[in-house]
Amino acid sequence: MPEVSRFYGIVIKIYFSDHNPPHFHAEYGDFAIVMGIDSLAVIAGEFPPRAMGLVSEWALLRQRELSAAWERARRLEAPGRIAPLS
Repeated sequence: MPEVSRFYGIVIKIYFSDHNPPHFHAEYGDFAIVMGIDSLAVIAGEFPPRAMGLVSEWALLRQRELSAAWERARRLEAPGRIAPLS
């Protein structure tokens, strides 16, 4: 699963040819979530509140880029890199 971004100890990944709805995976230490790209809602898992806030802010700012990366990964193409939260 390619890593598309990394910031503040949070790693964002998108699987190749993954199931719908469009989503990404985020990992932070022992925590992991799956977040919908269109809804920006957590589909599965949990994060500490501060890390959740950072991921939500990043995803809102990068929503179009996430959608494009998802589409590339669905076509088995490299999803590319997305700028971190700074």
